[in-house]
Amino acid sequence: MRHAIEPRNLNRAFEAHCKNADAPRIRVHDTRHTCTSLLAALDVHPRVAMRVLRHSQISVTMNFYIQIPSPETRKALDRLAHTLRRPGT
Repeated sequence: MRHAIEPRNLNRAFEAHCKNADAPRIRVHDTRHTCTSLLAALDVHPRVAMRVLRHSQISVTMNFYIQIPSPETRKALDRLAHTLRRPGT
């Protein structure tokens, strides 16, 4: 038997995890935008992102979720990835 997740409980749990991680408070829905932006930065095809987000139309994904990174953004993401891979930091 499957039980539905109560949205308020999910939001409370998410907020508690953010607080425990000392991360900024964001809405669960905002993680969808972050995920899609990261997929775009990794050159994942927009149709794949559309499937990940379970959108029925590519226009929703492209118009509301995907933000194509500038060269400066790509450089910053590359630097961040390099930093995160370094042991001992």
